[in-house]
Amino acid sequence: MIEVEHLTRRFGDHIAVNDLSFTAEKGTIYGFLGPNGAGKSTTMNMMTGYLAPSSGTVKIDGFDILKQPEDAKKRIGYLPEIPPVYPDMTVKEYLCFAAELKEVPKADRPAAVENAMQKTGTKGMQNRLIKNLSKGYKQRVGLAQAIINNPEIIILDEPTVGLDPEQQKEMFDYVRTLREDHIIILSSHILSDVSSLCDYVWIISKGRLVASDKPENLRTAMSHKQEIIIDVLGDNEQTLGDALRRIDLVSGVNVSVAKNPGKGAPLQLHAVIHSEQTLDIRPAISQAVFGAGMYFLSMNRSERSLEDVFLSLTNDDSQASNKGAGKRTSRAQFRKNVAPVSDAAPGKDTDSAEKPAETLSGKSAAAPSAKTDSNRGDSDNGVSEGRNSDHGDSDHKEVSD
Repeated sequence: MIEVEHLTRRFGDHIAVNDLSFTAEKGTIYGFLGPNGAGKSTTMNMMTGYLAPSSGTVKIDGFDILKQPEDAKKRIGYLPEIPPVYPDMTVKEYLCFAAELKEVPKADRPAAVENAMQKTGTKGMQNRLIKNLSKGYKQRVGLAQAIINNPEIIILDEPTVGLDPEQQKEMFDYVRTLREDHIIILSSHILSDVSSLCDYVWIISKGRLVASDKPENLRTAMSHKQEIIIDVLGDNEQTLGDALRRIDLVSGVNVSVAKNPGKGAPLQLHAVIHSEQTLDIRPAISQAVFGAGMYFLSMNRSERSLEDVFLSLTNDDSQASNKGAGKRTSRAQFRKNVAPVSDAAPGKDTDSAEKPAETLSGKSAAAPSAKTDSNRGDSDNGVSEGRNSDHGDSDHKEVSD
């Protein structure tokens, strides 16, 4: 179990993460969503111990990530957005190195490496240099190092960046297989995939949690209006419109001729029906159409997507207010219905976060490259120079989330 309580991270006067609190339990895939600069990567870095919070706590199975780092970090597998791989190692060499860093018992390392390669589909590449692999295979190798010690918690930061559609599908299919025995947390900008993959969603904006619920509940909470679209066989637009307008819950009707099949054949009418109520009006629409002596060809209910919810919650309130009538529901209104959030003022619009060295072991300095034994990061692979202490707050480069 992960417990995040009042997590905050400041960089000078800028608040990158603002009083986040949530929990995560085994058997669930969590989606962590937010626009660029919202604080997602900064939060993940604090959850994994790579970056110390300004205030607040992160507990992994009851172990504080700062006070008991070894006990907490050995339960976490982390795949950063840029996989922490070394280009001049072969896949197998690198995974053996990762298993050693993660303190997999020596006798168990060969089996752990084989298992990780088998699960991630990298066994056929085991003797190839990582620098010669495609982006997709480098991502798989990064995932292999994250799971090599069979951690209880797997955190994936943009795991499908740079992957083609087939590789994305393979990645998510594999993540689904981990659900039963692990806690999975992933951030992604591919909202349709998050909607289909994740059991629970957190949406963060300007460092604050603005929504926390199941995807279907978020969509329902944001759908204050109904829009029903029907196509019927009928010969009179006025008759259909009048029948639909007599329904008590209907607020608006627009009827048009969808298709004129020619002389002697009935018209096909198209109607869009609006209602401000949450009660399903489709049974009443059916009665009205049949009562008017017409027959259905189709009836569909327009649904809001997770993308609609995401945009509604992360757009500036000032921008929403300028849209006038028909604007999306504001975050304030949504909070009343879905998720309690902090009332603290957000920080600046752009989230600049200090990104730590992307090492494999939270307790060691940056791992040596394949060419030297010095504690240098490999700048070609997104690994920053500098120490990575247990408190994760020194010698880091500042990058945007």
